Parts: sequence; C-alpha cells; structure tokens
Amino acid sequence: MQKRLILDGTLLDITVRRLCQQLIENHQDFNDTVILGLQPRGIFLAQRIHSTLKSLLKKDIDLGLLDITFYRDDFRRRETPLEANTTSVPFIIENRKVVLVDDVLFTGRSVRAAMDAMIAFGRPRKVELLVLIDRRYSRDLPIQADYIGKRVNTILSQHVVVEWQAQGAKNDNIWLVNT
Repeated sequence: MQKRLILDGTLLDITVRRLCQQLIENHQDFNDTVILGLQPRGIFLAQRIHSTLKSLLKKDIDLGLLDITFYRDDFRRRETPLEANTTSVPFIIENRKVVLVDDVLFTGRSVRAAMDAMIAFGRPRKVELLVLIDRRYSRDLPIQADYIGKRVNTILSQHVVVEWQAQGAKNDNIWLVNT
C-alpha cells in the first residue's frame, strides 16, 4: 500500500481559511445561511469551518449535523446494515441558504442522499456544496462542488484518507492511498 500526502496540517489550515473567505464573500454575515455537515466524516470539516467563520465574523452561525444513512441508495444492499449517526438540525432551513459540507466528493451519491435528507427540515432557498477534496473523473451523478479545497485526479483503486486530530489522529493530514 502506497500513501502520498495531499495536504498536511499547515496546508489544511490555509485551505480552510481560504474556503471561509470564499464563503464570507458570497454570504457576507451569514444571517440567512446555515451550515450542514454530512455524517460521519463531513462533520469534522463543518466544525472547523464553523469555528473559523465564528472567529472571523465574531458571531454565531447555525451549524447542523445531517445523517444520510437511511437515504443512501445502497442502504439495503449491504451484507451488514449501516449504523445510523446523529442528526442534529436545531433550526429550520425553510427559505434559507444551506452550505452542505463533506470531506471528499467522489461519486456524488452521498450528496444526493443529503439533499433528500435535508428536505425533512424545510425547503431551502439555495443549496451549495463545500468539499475539502474533489476526486475528479469519478462521478456517478452530475454533482459538483461550489467550494473546493483541492482537486485530485484519482483512479478507482485509489482512496482519499482524511485524518483529523479531532478523531484521534496524531496530526491533521489528507492522504492519497493506492490499494
């Protein structure tokens, strides 16, 4: 198994700050915008984005955690059932702008499931997608991100591994792994 470092902790911090500046440019004060992190792995990026935005804007921003388990198209096709994660959306998204946040955009199927799950909390005015890594040339669905940390050309035998200190990793790192 070969590993190649895509982003280390320092570059990850720079990337998160850049993404936050792009969000501020488009959403100004976030009065009518909410952030939804996709469970399980997108929540770590969403929390980092949320924390950085709070620091930059000096105000609180609505942050929710969205579980897509039961909306996945492969939910019943697995030998062992998927375990559901927590959904916490303590606000209404009706007629608000929503920024969906996930760590890696691969086939687009998770984003499609998130769109279905999100509708249970209201009909948003606009939905945007923020991802840390965009795996190009691998979409099953015509979905693209509005905010991208880094684009990576990959083949199917490669995987992107995101390690967060918040998850217990020694350092924040993003790896491209050949299997």
